[in-house]
Amino acid sequence: MSANDRPTGQQQTANRATHDSAFMRACRREPVPHTPVWFMRQAGRSLPEYLKLREGIAMLDSCMRPDLVAEITMQPVRRHKVDAAIYFSDIVVPLKAIGIDLDIKPGVGPVIAQPIRTRADLTRLRSLEPDDVAYVTEAIGMLVGELGATPLIGFAGAPFTLASYLVEGGPSRNHEHTKAMMYGDPELWADLLDRLADITSAFLKVQIEAGASAVQLFDSWVGALAPDDYRRSVMPASTKVFEAVAGYGVPRIHFGVGTGELLGLMGEAGADVVGVDWRVPMDEAARRVGPGKALQGNLDPAVLFAPREAVEAKTREVLDAAAGLEGHIFNLGHGVLPTIAPDALTRLVEYVQTETAR
Repeated sequence: MSANDRPTGQQQTANRATHDSAFMRACRREPVPHTPVWFMRQAGRSLPEYLKLREGIAMLDSCMRPDLVAEITMQPVRRHKVDAAIYFSDIVVPLKAIGIDLDIKPGVGPVIAQPIRTRADLTRLRSLEPDDVAYVTEAIGMLVGELGATPLIGFAGAPFTLASYLVEGGPSRNHEHTKAMMYGDPELWADLLDRLADITSAFLKVQIEAGASAVQLFDSWVGALAPDDYRRSVMPASTKVFEAVAGYGVPRIHFGVGTGELLGLMGEAGADVVGVDWRVPMDEAARRVGPGKALQGNLDPAVLFAPREAVEAKTREVLDAAAGLEGHIFNLGHGVLPTIAPDALTRLVEYVQTETAR
């Protein structure tokens, strides 16, 4: 690790304050006072205070305003009393920061004006510099002071998922153009993912150096791949990201959707914690991942629309399946759905923390 990669004084102070939190202990597979719980997409979407704050402000604009980022990140911590905060941003923020012409369209998602389809297009993917995302450093500095002993999780999109958006031009059900490049021009594909690995690594480093206590790599679309394709064409780039931030000593989480057949490989990619969606029970996920990794998950988000008794029963199933794990962080099997009642999340946090108190 170079001098520029070493943790800053602010990060060291933040790490000392959060080191013994339930979340950080679970990441390290150490005994915990209770099973820690946080939710993907807990910052925003379902919260009325978030919707009010965001009125008239585009998604990407809100991600670039440190005051909004800090407030939105804090909202679920105050309301739900979760064991960790997740930095409010979007996976395409670093792409926007290096000049890619894109927008997040409501009801659609990220849309790329000029998809990347040829080797000449790679020239648009320049390196990400800390000054490109100075607002991230400022926002995390504000958050570290306000969060105190509550860990802050930084995050980034994984190279495959970013590549899918860039190549397809937006969200895709079948990833036709993506897979056509991956199979038809493997050298171009490898170079694309390698550049994205560097951009993602730089984005995570900015967050860690600003004070993030852990990081999560989101590979939202990687479940579309067969294991052999993942190992050959995707895993090297994800591994590069995890290795790039390994020297900081912060927990690294790896999550994807529909990745039941990939869990073992995702563990091999280099994360300390493997996220599990709701399709695979936690005990079976542990068998697939193997020893030496903490697991995160995995209540089906849709369960939260059921009556309280049913939510608690399904939550108990998750906790029972995870009872023998070395380290377990309770989460949903994907992000909070926009129409989930906030009170349902608050009750779920209290139930998990109370039921697992040691």
